[in-house]
Amino acid sequence: MKIVFMGTPQFAVPALRHLVLNDYNIAAVYTRPDRPAGRGQRLAFSPLKQAALDFRLPVVQPPSLRKDEVVAELASFKPDVVVVAAYGQILPKAVLELPAHGCINLHPSLLPRHRGASPVAAAILAGDEFSGVSVMLLDEGLDTGPMLTRARIPIADRDSTGSLTARLSLVAAYLLLDILPDWIKGKLEPQPQDSAVATYSGSIGKEDGEISWHQPAAEIWRRVRAYNPWPGSYTRWWGKTLKVKEAAPLPGMEDVGKGCVVALPGGGFGVGTGDGILEVLSVQLEGKRVTTAAEFVRGQRHLIGETLPS
Repeated sequence: MKIVFMGTPQFAVPALRHLVLNDYNIAAVYTRPDRPAGRGQRLAFSPLKQAALDFRLPVVQPPSLRKDEVVAELASFKPDVVVVAAYGQILPKAVLELPAHGCINLHPSLLPRHRGASPVAAAILAGDEFSGVSVMLLDEGLDTGPMLTRARIPIADRDSTGSLTARLSLVAAYLLLDILPDWIKGKLEPQPQDSAVATYSGSIGKEDGEISWHQPAAEIWRRVRAYNPWPGSYTRWWGKTLKVKEAAPLPGMEDVGKGCVVALPGGGFGVGTGDGILEVLSVQLEGKRVTTAAEFVRGQRHLIGETLPS
């Protein structure tokens, strides 16, 4: 069996690794073109490209899959199945029709909930109790194809998008290995999704991370977790960006003004919101390292009593 694997971020790496370590024939790895990163804006490999190179697998990085010559190159690998994990492009019909056993997608949500670009962050933002992975056949829609299997895991109160994605990537790898032999042998019957109950998650921009202290503490808490590691949740302090790295709502405390900074037992601080107080656990001031809230207060004693902007 020949497999072409498509993906880009770290989420895709465990699935590729598990396929290689279980002696599957990976004909090629497709990933997005290298992009500038860091202060020097040097071209950086995607996590999947680096993993593929480590395994000495052929890597292909077309800007688009919609050109005839790109489809012809993909066809030259003669894949029996294409496995996709957060590739970042919708596959055109010409690609979908190439492999005899279709294109299998590993999607980090319990479809049809949270179709789209940012399903892990969307689950945290919505306050979902569970997330999971859906293994589905790709069609021309946005995460609309029939499902082969899925598995769910609980979302912990301290889960961020980063930590939850890491756990889901392992679930995806195990699910893929579990169903792939039966799918190739024709022992699985794809089940259609119920589009009537579908929800969608859009792309996240840097501006989404700015905190509005008019929102309830519980909502800000979910945003801090959902936007970690990117774009991060932030406010402003003396003309600089202050990132809130970790936080938690404080029940049972008397409300204070929105954005008002109050001292808390243990030397830390909380911030008044539209409903309740949000305890800030760790922060990072622009140009500085991450510190606990208590450490930050010790270096910024005039912080207590100030009002952060919304």
